[in-house]
Amino acid sequence: MFKSYVASSTAADAKSAGKEAAAGVKNPDLKAAFVYASCDYDVKAVISGIREELGSVPVFGNTSFTGVITPEGYIGGDKPFVGILAFADPELTVGVASGAKSGDSIERGKEIAKNAMKAAGKDCAPDYFYMAASPAEEEFYLEGISSIIGRVPFFGGSAADNSIEGKWQLYADDDMFADGCLAAFFYGGPKMANLFTGAYRETDDFGVITKISGNRTLVEIDGEPATKKYAAWRGLDMDAVTGGNLLATTITSPLGIKDRLGKLIAIRHPMNGNDDFSMNIGNNLAEKTTVIRMEATVDELINSTGDTLKKLISSMPGKPVAFHLVHCGGRRAGIDSRIGEVAEQIKAAAGDVPFITEFTFGEYGFERDGNNTCGGLMLSFTGFYE
Repeated sequence: MFKSYVASSTAADAKSAGKEAAAGVKNPDLKAAFVYASCDYDVKAVISGIREELGSVPVFGNTSFTGVITPEGYIGGDKPFVGILAFADPELTVGVASGAKSGDSIERGKEIAKNAMKAAGKDCAPDYFYMAASPAEEEFYLEGISSIIGRVPFFGGSAADNSIEGKWQLYADDDMFADGCLAAFFYGGPKMANLFTGAYRETDDFGVITKISGNRTLVEIDGEPATKKYAAWRGLDMDAVTGGNLLATTITSPLGIKDRLGKLIAIRHPMNGNDDFSMNIGNNLAEKTTVIRMEATVDELINSTGDTLKKLISSMPGKPVAFHLVHCGGRRAGIDSRIGEVAEQIKAAAGDVPFITEFTFGEYGFERDGNNTCGGLMLSFTGFYE
């Protein structure tokens, strides 16, 4: 019978925090532990403490932006933190594999997929999988994994720190790195449902991407410099879209790209306005596709969390037994001191079902009849049910 457990700690000592959180989820039937910690800790010490308590149970995850949310509420802020969501089920098998950035990331993804199957003692695709990566080449790791196992639903997010300085960490068992990818393959156990959304409204401002540089620099929209086009859409002074100002300016009005069926809009978060009026974007782009300016108020960003979890629950054909909730760190920054309202929304919607919410610099999910997708400023809410 499936059981899920959630625990956390804000102990000052990193190893003690890991041990305290792990003690709260300890169970002889544990098969997996999602772990989200503060980059202000010595993360190796946190994992060491967890492993002392949980032994050989697969432990994996990444650092989370400023905190986590559990049934206890928002945990973190001024204190370092660690939160764990753990699964116990005799019918569940989980295989975990990871790899630091090395060479071609598609090839690295292939290697991780093969090793995750091997770790699970399987030679077939999982029922679903979890992925975490550094915020740089998520789409390429995903492409590599998918080339081995095919079209399998996934969920997860990118590692984050508290200040976008690259202090994030990813970890899988005893492997730890800042740049790379990990995957956990799930076989048997509870079924999974995912709702992947930005919960923004479309505006009538849209245009064709006519020039990009590399994979993530938007140079022109409709043949016009990207930041100038965006500023004109919103009637903004150019200072608002220059340098790092662009990141904050676009939290409530980012760009979106529709999938081929129009059911999913993957949000593209402009991160930096460059001197040549191009903008760096948090995910990959393609020329001759359309970007749409999206909108949401801070109130709507807050309310979208409870609404999205309620929609996820209503879409699940069975009884929910756990929730893994990925919430964009950029949204969390825009919500700022009102993050407690998000915690209350999620707690009210989840009821007595255990959950954890992490804050990421990239979100991963899927639409039922579409492809696995990476985005930014999004919610990837995953439910497990029987």
